[in-house]
This record gives sequence, C-alpha cells and structure tokens, in this order.
Amino acid sequence: MTEVQAVRSEAESSQTGSRRAWLGLAVLLLPVLLVSMDISVLFLAMPTLTLDLDPSATEQLWILDIYGFLIAGLLITMGNLGDRIGRRNILLIGASVFGVASIIAAFAPSAAVLIAARALMGVGGATLLPSSLSLISSLFPNARERGAAIGVWTAFFAGGSAVGPILGGLLLHHFWWGSVFLINIPVLLILLVFGPLLLPEQRSALLGPLDIPSVVLSIGGILPVVYAVKHVAAEGLDWSALVIGLVGVVLLTVFVRRQRQLAEPLLDLRLFGRAQFSVAIGASLTGMMSLAAMSYLTSIYLQSVTGRDPLAAAMFGIPMAVAVFVFSMGGARVAQGIGVRGTFVLALLAAALGNLLLLGVGVDGGIMWYLVGSTIAGIGYGLAFTLVSEVAVSSVPPERAGSAVSISETSFELGNALGLALLGSVAALVFRSGGNFAATLGETVEEAGSDTSLIHAARESFVSGMHVATSVGAVLLLAMAAVAYLATSRSADESPRPH
Repeated sequence: MTEVQAVRSEAESSQTGSRRAWLGLAVLLLPVLLVSMDISVLFLAMPTLTLDLDPSATEQLWILDIYGFLIAGLLITMGNLGDRIGRRNILLIGASVFGVASIIAAFAPSAAVLIAARALMGVGGATLLPSSLSLISSLFPNARERGAAIGVWTAFFAGGSAVGPILGGLLLHHFWWGSVFLINIPVLLILLVFGPLLLPEQRSALLGPLDIPSVVLSIGGILPVVYAVKHVAAEGLDWSALVIGLVGVVLLTVFVRRQRQLAEPLLDLRLFGRAQFSVAIGASLTGMMSLAAMSYLTSIYLQSVTGRDPLAAAMFGIPMAVAVFVFSMGGARVAQGIGVRGTFVLALLAAALGNLLLLGVGVDGGIMWYLVGSTIAGIGYGLAFTLVSEVAVSSVPPERAGSAVSISETSFELGNALGLALLGSVAALVFRSGGNFAATLGETVEEAGSDTSLIHAARESFVSGMHVATSVGAVLLLAMAAVAYLATSRSADESPRPH
C-alpha cells in the first residue's frame, strides 16, 4: 500500500468512526429527552388527570414529585454502578424498566398506582442520565468533538424540560392523559434495538466493588431530607417532619464521613474543592428549582386563569423551549469568549430577570410579559446547563466519568424536585391564604360554578402566589450569580479542558 493510500484509508476510517459516533449520540439523546420531558410533561396533564383519578392535593404533589425524588436519590449509585458493570448495560436495563413503568402509569386506575409507577420510572430514569452522558467520552475522544456533543446532549436535556409541556398539550388535545406516558414506548424500542449496535460498552477494570453501606446511606439520607423539606413547605413544621429530616441529616453526615475514609468513594468529595465544579452544581440546583416552578405554575396559569385549552397553553411555551435549546448548543462558544465564570454569571442574571418579568402577568392581561420573561429566562437556563455538563465531564478521568456526571445530574433532579416542592408549596400557601378556597385553583373553579366573583378572587390569589414563588426563584438565582462571581478565581475563567 502506498503512503497516499494509507493516508486515505486512515482518513476514511476516521470519517467512518466519527459518523458512527454521531449516530451513537443520536441514540443517546433518546433517553435524555424522555427523562427530561417526563419531569414536566405532567404539568399540563394535571387538570385532566385530576378529573379522572380524583387525587387529593397531597397525592397531586407526590405524582409530580416522586419521580424526581427517586432520580435524585439514586443517580449517584447508578452512576457508580455503571462505571463497574458497564454503562451500556445499565443504560439498556434502565430503559427496559422505564418502559414497563410507563405502561403501568398510562393505564393507572388510581392515584396510588400512578404514584407507584412514577416511582418505578424514577428508578429507571436514574440509570439513563449518567450512563448516556459518560458514554460520550468513549464515543468522542477528540476534545473539540466531545465539547460539541456535550452541547447537543445538554440542549436535549434542558430543552426536554421545556418541550415536555408542549408535547403534553399536543397529546392531550387528541388523546387521554395516559398518552403522555405511552409516547415513551416507541422511543425506548429504538434505543433497545440500535443501542447494542452503535454504543460501545465501557466499564472500569480499576474500580473495586460498589460500597453497599455508602449506597444505603446516600439513598437513606437524601430521601428523608427532601421529604421533610417538602412537608414543612406544604404543611408547616411539626414533629414528624423534624424527626424524619433529622434522620436524613444524620445519615448524610455518616455518608460524608465514610466517603472521606474510602479509597474509592461513592461520592468523590474532592471534586467540590474545585471552585468551578462547586459553582456548576450550585447553578444547576438553583436553575432547575426556578425553572421547574416557573414551568409548573405558568402551565396552570395559562389553563385555569386565562382559560386556554392544553394545546393553546402549550404553544405559549415554544419561545422558551427554542431559547433553551439554541443557547444550550452555543454555551461552550460563549464560555470561550467571556470565560466560564462570566458565562455562569450572565446566565444566572438572565434567568433571574426572566423570572422577575413574570410580575407583569395578571389575571386580565400581561401575557406578553410571560412570553418575554420566559424567553429571557430560557436563554439563561440554556447557557448555564450546558456548562454544568461540560464541567462535570471534564473534572475527572474517563473511568470516573459516571460518578462525576451523576453528581451534576443529581443536582438537576434535586433542583427540579425542590422547585416543585418548595416554590410550588409557597405558591399554594399564598393561594390558600387569599380566601376560603379549595386545595387547588382547579378544584375551586369547579366547585364555584357560576360564582364569578369567587372564581376571579381565586385566580387573583393564584397569580399572587405565582408572583411570590417566581420572585423567590429569582432571588435564589441572583444569590447564586453573586457566589459564582466571588467564589471563582481568575483562573476559572478558562474554558473547561476535558481530559
């Protein structure tokens, strides 16, 4: 073979490998889109679902929350498990569990069965996110291509949360509420068929067995703390919440002490010694808290206050979804221009401004304030979330990618769950304090019948609660922007350099 032929053969091989890698990425985007959409797809379905299953106010919150809570509690464990048994293996196992749970949820005869199905979906979803993102390091050894792939991955993850209500509105316009779960099945079948063909298996032979006590302590610590915070926000402080929360804090304290003693910890606490990594985790936590609250409350506002049907309400979410998607794709390029610290600060300020603009929304008008505010917030969320993913992947060598990624994804899911639990409960508290209303706005409107004055008062009270909740979200974002500016040194302004 001549030298020219050899070079040509090598180039063709590289092109084929690159083409295969991008096809593999396309397959990886499927579970990412599903998991992120299932966080928010129920927002528009809740009014219809409530009429069919008649869940209590507490059951409604659990239908929304349990999915994110279990993902948050299991991500660290599943990320580490994938590092050991193979990331493709755990991806396909998780997809199967997610599919079965989706079918159960679609045909759930009661609120209790739906809550159980959503919990099982959370178990499956916890395997999909860390394995899909960490497999990118195997598909794309070239740093530039890997950065572009992470941007695409993040765009689909962040965009999925914004697209969820839109897809839900389209499905609810033609089908019953269970269709928002059945849409998962054909997508998962594509993953199960093409995943083994296009995705490489990746595991670490250097890591020892999974530390089971750490697994028990992490799950046993996270879930009680989240439940206690949710309970206090919704019902107020009582002895049960105090005891459950204290148990969780004690278990998490023991968990942290154990991680410092292990040679191969479940959670590598040394990562938090990097200011850039800590800022990224804080940005994803506060970002998802405010995004979840905004998406949930504005979905109710568009239907129960302005009187739009699910499809019409979904259409108003398109500008934010587009903004999140586009700016997730361009986040790395912005960071190259103004630095990682500058991009985080800019992103958090934009998200905060978008939330504050919702103060212009009212019962009888102000929909343009929602469109402008949600779009500006979407720009901020898109920029922030893509940097979080890139910082997580670039923080560790490839064999620990699953562990590091699981930390960042835990912050996303925990932020989503806390946003619904805390900020959602704050809005509910303000709503109930505004008059003698039922537990939710939908129930109040239904029970009021022709009492237009009561309906108007309830809608005004709900809008006030939405204003308070989104303002609190904005304050959290502003505080995180200040932390991002002060906590990172000038060296952090360099863009992440993947290993």
